[in-house]
Amino acid sequence: MSSVQIQSWSIGMLLEKGNIAPSDAVCWAEALSCLFRDMVGGNESSITDFILVGLFPEFQHSIILNSMIIFIYVLAFLENMLLIVLISGDSQLHTPMYILLSQLSVIDLTLTSTIIPKMAYNFFTGERTISRIGCGTQSFFYLLMGMSECLILTLMAYDRHVAVCNPLHYPTIMGPTFCLHMVATCWIGGSISSFIHTVYPMHFPICGSREIHHFFCEVPVLIKLSCEDTSVYQLVVVVTSIVLLVVPFILIIASYTLIFLTVLHMNSVKGRKKVLATCSSHLTVVSLFFGPNIFIYMTFTSSHSPEQDQALSVFSNILTPMLNPLIYSLRNKEVVAALIKLVGRRVVP
Repeated sequence: MSSVQIQSWSIGMLLEKGNIAPSDAVCWAEALSCLFRDMVGGNESSITDFILVGLFPEFQHSIILNSMIIFIYVLAFLENMLLIVLISGDSQLHTPMYILLSQLSVIDLTLTSTIIPKMAYNFFTGERTISRIGCGTQSFFYLLMGMSECLILTLMAYDRHVAVCNPLHYPTIMGPTFCLHMVATCWIGGSISSFIHTVYPMHFPICGSREIHHFFCEVPVLIKLSCEDTSVYQLVVVVTSIVLLVVPFILIIASYTLIFLTVLHMNSVKGRKKVLATCSSHLTVVSLFFGPNIFIYMTFTSSHSPEQDQALSVFSNILTPMLNPLIYSLRNKEVVAALIKLVGRRVVP
């Protein structure tokens, strides 16, 4: 029996019961049909694939836009890789602040590599499909990187708070063991939360079109495809966003408020400028990350259009990873010195 026959038979049986609506019968029949295809492993697996519409499909000069995105991705990849090499290769940068900065670069590197290569492949080959497993995998790593970055940025704010407000206790509080434990906690916490928010939405039955009006798979756009009432789960997403976005954001703002109050009482003008330069770089990155994500994940999916989602995703997930290394390195003498040292080693035999 084919999956089409299974689906037709299921609809007929469900309607005969008389206690289920026709639209719900279609949904359940399609879900049963998909299960049948997965069990037998037939040639109809492509029916369960999703279709990624792509980045601004109605845009006339899409080849120019996609080429620019790929160019930005290459820049972001090289910049973050260089920053990781500089921090790992220079012993003077083996401090908590730079260890956390290297983790931020790892996150940005992985985040862009999760999204852009598949987007570029689909655009230039015209394939546009992504398997159910591929969609779930992309959604998992996207959420993992986003949640881990949120926690890492919070930890970076705490590091600066201790360094400025309690400098004498800094070596004791922000020791290597504590720093490694906090980094591990960020990754483990992000992994657990992203796994839950990947597996659960993937079980929603999908009726009708399997087109994803986006250039990659993420939770909000997957929810829109479901024929079930997902308002309860969307509320769960909003609550989770409050815990993982708003609470860390409030902690970051509180940390920098205390830092600025401490800076105002500093007698050294040079020390004041150094602290403000470091903190302003971090606050810029925080604003670039939290702004778009709070809008996307703390509002119901029906309140914003696919175009808004795509524009914010380009800004948050493509432009920001390219800007982060520039923001930190151009205004950081230690990173610039490490770069000069590295170039000097390559030039002088």
